[in-house]
Amino acid sequence: MAEPSDLPEGAGPQSEQAEPTEQGAGRMEPGAGFRAREAESQLQEAVRLKVQGNGRYREGRYRDAIGQYHRALLLLRGLDPDVTTPMESFGAARVTLNPQQEEMLRGTQVDCYNNLAACLLRRQPVCFARVREYSVKALQWQPGSVKALYRAGVATLELGDPETALQYLSQASRGQPNDPNVKKHIEIAEERMSKNLQKEKALYRGMFN
Repeated sequence: MAEPSDLPEGAGPQSEQAEPTEQGAGRMEPGAGFRAREAESQLQEAVRLKVQGNGRYREGRYRDAIGQYHRALLLLRGLDPDVTTPMESFGAARVTLNPQQEEMLRGTQVDCYNNLAACLLRRQPVCFARVREYSVKALQWQPGSVKALYRAGVATLELGDPETALQYLSQASRGQPNDPNVKKHIEIAEERMSKNLQKEKALYRGMFN
């Protein structure tokens, strides 16, 4: 499956080493310091797992890469301020991430979801429903991601919804107007929409003639 770029997200030279983040300043309640250190450790481990997944992707070991990305996302889920954990239901406190840590969390989540979609497009048979699911999740936090828009468009097209696919692909085209793969799938989407319209017209003519 051709894509605008073949490298997984976060696969550049700077993603090989997770940058340390500063802990929030100020007075902490008892146990808060331990929770902050634990949160930092989990963030660093999630980045490490993502980088390992990128290596597996480059080696063509897509199943192994998928496992690493899932492990990273599982670690991040426990730190995500938008997700209620089971322990919180019993009154356990959650550590508050500082802005730099939250940026790292979101960035790693987006990379992992984008890279999961890329892996699935490399495996046969392709599960287009899952590709779309992961791409849409990446778009929740990074709406302008060309790769996520492209993959969401391709998956939606293959799932039989060329109208919605065209919306994704048109947005991807605004980010990469000269990309041949984006252009090709826009043409496919428009062609399928035209065919669907012709079928509808033929159906209505048959009903009223």
